[in-house]
Amino acid sequence: MPSISLPIGDRNSAYQRLATLLLLPIVLLNGQTTNPLELIKQPTPPANERIAYDKEPLQFGELRLPDGAGPFPIAILIHGGCWSAKLGNLPESVTSFELLRPVAAALAKGGIASWNIEYRRLGNTGGGWPGTYQDISRATDLLRELAPRYHLDLKQTIAIGHSSGGQLAFWLAARGKLPKSSLLYTNSPLPLKGAVSIDGPPDLEADRAIEKSVCGGAVVTQFIGGTPAEFPNRYREGSASGLLPIGVRQELLLASKHGEEWIALFKEYAAAAGKAGDSVRMPTMEGAGHFDGINPQAPAWETVMASVQSLLSVP
Repeated sequence: MPSISLPIGDRNSAYQRLATLLLLPIVLLNGQTTNPLELIKQPTPPANERIAYDKEPLQFGELRLPDGAGPFPIAILIHGGCWSAKLGNLPESVTSFELLRPVAAALAKGGIASWNIEYRRLGNTGGGWPGTYQDISRATDLLRELAPRYHLDLKQTIAIGHSSGGQLAFWLAARGKLPKSSLLYTNSPLPLKGAVSIDGPPDLEADRAIEKSVCGGAVVTQFIGGTPAEFPNRYREGSASGLLPIGVRQELLLASKHGEEWIALFKEYAAAAGKAGDSVRMPTMEGAGHFDGINPQAPAWETVMASVQSLLSVP
């Protein structure tokens, strides 16, 4: 992925290398650009509510509703950022729920409510294994309490994640397969109708092959707390790939401006999930870089919205 180099200090730092490789403005071959530093500045109407799902400062979400009386289909939004709270000298908003506010606003225009969740990550107290997963679970299951008040149709609930958030979105759809012995197990998790990963490889163990080149360090290993040899159960229970078949429709969206190593991660997961009996589609966002799929002003958004509408059966 070509990028524009900005003066961000010492590029020997692992996280600063990530900022150079991944999170600076991506220049597409067709001249289009989605810069996450500009994306967070896109004007969006305020959310309807900001609601805490637990007691820690980062355990909250923004609920955004379409116009009308409902009941509304709802998308759980999970942002990315290499499972990390902060990357180099970039503002924390780039790796926070704020990056998905334009997506939330665009969904509302399309008649879809959204629950844009924040959660603890690497660098936050309690982030990583198992806290990140537990936060996402708690936030999701709170929708049962919110649904009557805000007229949400829980039978029309999907998860949408970008980048590392895509890996977590697929896991969220799979968590009903967790054994009771798992630290991540919850009784009667809210079932999802489908999951969308926007340019996020779903298999944690496989993602270790690119963690240094893409994320600038051993972030997957740190996120889980060790290697697959040390914690095989964590990798199995923390990834949809270890819980196949998950019995939920999956949309695995791939930005076309990637190398073969990245693309192979998508193909390998799709093949494994399909072999296990799951319904998986892998649409390509043509001419798109990593952030175009979360930019409603980019052509790639049409591909994302088509996937969302197909899962929710909305026009």
